Order: sequence, then structure tokens, then C-alpha cells
Amino acid sequence: MGIAATAVKTDAWARSRDGRNHSSRINFFRLLHGHGRAVWIRVEQDLRKPQLVPKNDGRPKALRAPQRLGKYRIKRRIATGGFADVFEAEDTIEGLRVALRVPRADLVDDELLGAFKREVRLLARLEHPNILPLKNADFIEGTLVVSSLLGEETLADVLHRRTPVAKLLDYTEQLLRAVAHAHEHGVIHCDVKPDNLILFRDGRLRLGDFGIAKAAIKVLALTASGTMGYQGPEHALGRPSLRSDVFSIGLVVWEMLAGKLPEWPFAMPFPNHERVKRKVHTELIDWIRRSLEVDQRARFRDAGAMLEAYLRLKRAGKLLPGKPKRVRTSKATLADWRAKKRSAFDRQFRKVLALGHHCSGCGGSMSESMRACPWCGKAPKRYTGKTSMPERCPRCGRGRKLDWRFCAWCYGGGFRQVATRAYPDKRYSAACTKSGCGGKLMPFMRYCPWCRSKVQRKWKFTGADARCKSCGCSIAGDYWSHCPWCTTKIPKKR
Repeated sequence: MGIAATAVKTDAWARSRDGRNHSSRINFFRLLHGHGRAVWIRVEQDLRKPQLVPKNDGRPKALRAPQRLGKYRIKRRIATGGFADVFEAEDTIEGLRVALRVPRADLVDDELLGAFKREVRLLARLEHPNILPLKNADFIEGTLVVSSLLGEETLADVLHRRTPVAKLLDYTEQLLRAVAHAHEHGVIHCDVKPDNLILFRDGRLRLGDFGIAKAAIKVLALTASGTMGYQGPEHALGRPSLRSDVFSIGLVVWEMLAGKLPEWPFAMPFPNHERVKRKVHTELIDWIRRSLEVDQRARFRDAGAMLEAYLRLKRAGKLLPGKPKRVRTSKATLADWRAKKRSAFDRQFRKVLALGHHCSGCGGSMSESMRACPWCGKAPKRYTGKTSMPERCPRCGRGRKLDWRFCAWCYGGGFRQVATRAYPDKRYSAACTKSGCGGKLMPFMRYCPWCRSKVQRKWKFTGADARCKSCGCSIAGDYWSHCPWCTTKIPKKR
């Protein structure tokens, strides 16, 4: 695999008589990986040779594509942070694409550069599948260059598109494991944010920029740059702790699920709270809320404790919202419910609709004027129920008055025997609109019994809560499933 990581250690022991330091030698300790073997090689080089002396003590010079820097060929600038520039480059020896981090010359002084070197050495000891490893750290042409593996994208890129919740929870667990490992070694990352979470083709998430994070604290304070939105209150005051990383993790997880970052004073409900409730379990929301307590003493003590709590929820199946339990309704219970519903309907509409018989299919109450059962939609060809009329229509079986010339319910032929006198009835409530007719009509008649013309009137009754969209007549939508006047199915209310 070639050089996987390089740690540079300076040993200055030569001191002149006037007290000035003169380093005569530098010990380079390089960890080489080849064919599965790790070998420490100590190379001693004489600093008195001019070509080995860094010209500006590690302060970088401006880099541009397609510039050559040692064995690296610069492809493009990926990002510019508050402390360093990141470039995509090609390792011309190993033929690999790598990410180069170069401290910014306009911000780095001797103190910060020294802190950065110490953090590079510290990172060399953090070996974990979810921590971005150093591939190489060295001075190249007087510039301090740190190279690492180049991922496909960052978590910040993922936040701009729709991602399955299960995938986001997988990223959450990988992030927790990375920070927990760092906390076990006493390392505070100080800059946990989506831009520092690198995603690779195999779905692995790696946390990067350890060396830059702690060295950048003073730079952030001086330049007002950086990612203040992901810092805890005590971190913003310059007193970061392990609990500060816990706070940052909580912010990142909430942003992944909600698409929006919580802001001061970090009080519940956080932005898009209802959206998150539909995605994850309520106990996972409580887990996030604890990590975002303003009082750091109320948070998890470190990422390790936060990971343990997360894994307990995972084992208990409390990461995703539980499916609502389906209540099984027995046939007896369903029959009781239907009986109560129809009983309430009968009490309200018996007199209004003149309910006089029951459907032969479902047993629901019906009236003589109904063409179909409003409960099941069954439309019998012939009416067999009771009638208050003196005679019945031989075609449909519904009642008729003796002075009617035609059936008011079906489009049958005229009656042979028709009385010559008119029979009054209090149920008459309208008149035929056909020119020259003007015959009296009862509610819900479909045809005029005097001229056999189609009745255009949209009938209505007291207590109706809706109208049929097909025929326009009144219906009891809270009870019925079908319109009894035209047999159209009534859509269910939501």
C-alpha cells in the first residue's frame, strides 16, 4: 500500500556557547506499510545541507492546479477552511487520489504551526475504521503538507438530498464510534460538523480534521471564521470539553433528520420537530435532546456514554417509530357498532323519510321512495315493502294514487283505470315544471304522475348533511354508503 502514515519528530540537542539553538540533526520516524508488514525506519539527515532545510518553517505558499508539489500533482481546490486549504491531488508514485491539507499562510504563526504538528502526531495514534487516517505528513518544498484518503463526498453533500432514515441512523452510529474512540484517548475533536465527515464508496463514514480542529481554536477566535453553529455554549466561550463534542454530535444528528439546525437557546421543540417525530422513535428524540442541554453537566459525559445509550435504544427497537397496533374487531363487535349506527339513524329520520321497511340484503332501514338501499347499495327490481297508497304499480310494485295517470317511480306505461276526481294529499310539496302540466309532486318522485316527464327538482330533506354529487339530492353522509335516489356510491369522509 506504500506509505500509510508518517510522523516527524525533531530532536535538537546541539547548543552553542552563546545559548542559541542549532539543530544539527533531525530524526525522521516513518511508518511504512508494505505487504502487510510495518517497519520503523530511522533516517538521519544532516541539516547543514541546504536542500533539506525548510525555507519558511512550514508556512505554505499559494498552490494552484496543475502545480506539482513533490510527488503530488494538484488537481483542484476542494475547500478553504478557517485554518487550512484542502486540495484534490494525485500521488504520482502510488497512482492514488488523495486529499492534501495545507495550513493557510495568512493565518498560521509559529505557535499554531507547532500545535498543528503536535496534533498530527496525536492523530497518528488514533487507529479506527471511522477515523480518517493520515497517509503522510511532511515538509515539501518548505510547505507542511498532510495527505489523507480522498472520499466520495461529505455528509454536508448528503444533507442536500433525500436520504433514507435507516442510512442516516447508520451514519449516526459510525460518527458516535469515531468520537468515542477519540475520547477514550483523551482527544477532543472540537470541530464535529458535516463538512468534516467524509463518506466513502463502501458506505463508511470517517471523521477527519483532528489536527486542524484544536489548532484552529485560536484562529477561530481571531478571525470569527469556522463553524460556530455546531459549537456548544462553553466551547464558544473558549472552554471546550468532551461534552462539547457530545453537543456537536447532537446538532449534526438533528440536522440530518430535520434538515434544519437548532439555534440558541436550544429549547424544545427544535425546528421541524413534527417532521422528526414521524421519522424516529420518541425516545431517540429524548436522546438527542439530552445531548443538546445548555448545561453541559446534564449531557452525556462523553461520546462513549452517548454511544452506549444509543445502542440500548437500538437493541430495544426504539430507533424508528413503532407501527400502530391494529385493533382486531370481531364480527360481533362490528355488528353491534352497525346496529347502534342504524338505530341512531332511525330515531333521527324515521318520520322525515317515512322509513317503512328493511333491505333484504343487509337489513338496513329504507323508504318506499328509495331506489336502492343506502347501506349496501342493493337495488331490487321490484318493491315488496309496505305502502300507504291504495294501489301498486304493476311494474315496480310501489304505491300509486287512484288519480295518477303514470307511475311516479318508474317509467312504465299509463294505468288503465284512472279516477276522474282528484284526491288531495298533504305530502304534495311541489309542482311539475313542464309547460301546460303543473301537476302536484311528492318528495323524491322521479317522474310526473300526470305527464310522465322527468322531474328535474333536486330533492332535499331536513337533517341532511350533504348532497349527492351525481343527482344533487340530499343524503345522510354520516350514515349512508350509497345514494338511495341514484345508487351512486358515497365517498368516505376523511
